[in-house]
Amino acid sequence: MNESLTILMNLAKVQSIVSRRFDRLNMHGIGFTDFMILYFLNQSAGQSMRRIDLAEKAGITASGITRTLLPLEKIGLVGRETNGRDARVSYVILTEAGKQLFNNASGTANALATEIISAENAANNGMLFELLTQLGGNIN
Repeated sequence: MNESLTILMNLAKVQSIVSRRFDRLNMHGIGFTDFMILYFLNQSAGQSMRRIDLAEKAGITASGITRTLLPLEKIGLVGRETNGRDARVSYVILTEAGKQLFNNASGTANALATEIISAENAANNGMLFELLTQLGGNIN
């Protein structure tokens, strides 16, 4: 087996482990992908994004973002807006309830991240961040 394949298989395994660790976000009623969606919306200008841009940022398909957003819309964490000039363009907005839940869940997410990736390995963290960016990670 070549080294590149081994690295990518290990990366996939690590992603599964991280997702399982972030299952503790369930105490807030959301999963890891939901948290990421709320994060992106919270960071965006006006706390809204076009659906297609949100899908791209999260690394999922357009249909995947629709499936992910549906339950978040039903419980009132995100809302929908259409563009006044172009009804084909749809925006996702972070609601007040979504902001509050995101702020509460952020403490849990930050604690989990600190457990998983220690600040003691700052030099390695920088190299890992650079490698992930080269592979397509674009989250700051």
